[in-house]
Amino acid sequence: QVQLVESGGGLVQAGGSLRLSCAASGRTLSRYAMGWFRQAPGKEREFVVGISRDGGTTYYADSVKGRFTVSRDNAKNTMYLQMNSLKPEDTAVYYCAARDWWTSRAPADFTSWGQGTQVTVSP
Repeated sequence: QVQLVESGGGLVQAGGSLRLSCAASGRTLSRYAMGWFRQAPGKEREFVVGISRDGGTTYYADSVKGRFTVSRDNAKNTMYLQMNSLKPEDTAVYYCAARDWWTSRAPADFTSWGQGTQVTVSP
């Protein structure tokens, strides 16, 4: 099973940017479709973005389209999330997750998860 570690979270003002990273170990990242999810206090974990094994297909939640960009570097075993034009409602713990093939956006379908990184956007 692949192990995932997120980094890059922090505190930023509204309108600012952050870049999250998800580093994989244990198995090569190219074996997995990947996703970013987030969970705000008192809310369910929600899908943010997804990316196919080779990075050729990406998926975005409507709430982040045009502001967030997902990418991956399989040679570095790392996935990225570039977040621009951040809003206070983007505040959450962000998790990366892996699964064998992309079939849905449901968190329950992902088999490996990182511990999460906090993103806080101030007004």
